[in-house]
Amino acid sequence: MKIGFCMLLWATSVDESHRPLLEDLKATGYDGVEVPVFGGTPDDYAAIGRMLDELQLGRTGISVIPTADMNPLSDDAATRRAAVDYLKWCVDCTAALGASGIGGPLHQTLGHFSGAPTTDAEFDRAREVHRQAGDHALANGVVIALEAVNRFESYFATTMDELGSYIASLGHPAIRAMYDTFHANIEEADPVAAYTRNAGHVVHVHISENDRGVPGRGHVPWAETFSALKAGNYDGWLTIEAFGRGLPELAAATRVWRDFAESPEAVYREGYACIRNGWDAA
Repeated sequence: MKIGFCMLLWATSVDESHRPLLEDLKATGYDGVEVPVFGGTPDDYAAIGRMLDELQLGRTGISVIPTADMNPLSDDAATRRAAVDYLKWCVDCTAALGASGIGGPLHQTLGHFSGAPTTDAEFDRAREVHRQAGDHALANGVVIALEAVNRFESYFATTMDELGSYIASLGHPAIRAMYDTFHANIEEADPVAAYTRNAGHVVHVHISENDRGVPGRGHVPWAETFSALKAGNYDGWLTIEAFGRGLPELAAATRVWRDFAESPEAVYREGYACIRNGWDAA
């Protein structure tokens, strides 16, 4: 198991200016960080990778489908081609970063709704896109981890059972699943059981408190969660995803209208202890 921290608490783009922060994350005990893949070129991510190598920090990537003109669920073939191109770009940047995986709701445009549940035709279109992107990912040593996201942000596979069923129907080794404790807290009647039923599909885990604040201060059942992860022989990243108001545009996108902690340091230091102690006790 490796403990990571998502850089979206501070930035949608990581660069040399974040070195002191990265050094403190390393000193806190983190094994690595989750790097936003929202813009730039593979060369930009290669530079980030070199900095992380110097700091002896591992890394993963995170992204979203940002606009409707690249929505994998679209009935327009050109839009789906744009989705494939975008996912291939995500893979290229991830590989250049030196990461073996990128996660997120990479199945539909985030926050875009049809007004109805996902149709069979939309599932078919998603499979078409993900098979092409998955082939590119496999060729580059990258796994794409699709994230079950709550109903207020997505209408595609909002529960782990729905996501697990989709992953199984796709049957592609480079397209797997992410489990996020924040979204599961909203959508699942029993979040821990939902993970356990779908553990075979999960390659990445987001550790996120029910209010997106400091892990351990809310009501996510951490002891039961860590025990279920251990029982399922999970040995991947446990990456904290928390949000704040430091970036107004990102705060608006993530619906963050208040501070969830007294400082970022409280989030990553107390959050690290929550994972480390909880895992050791499980």
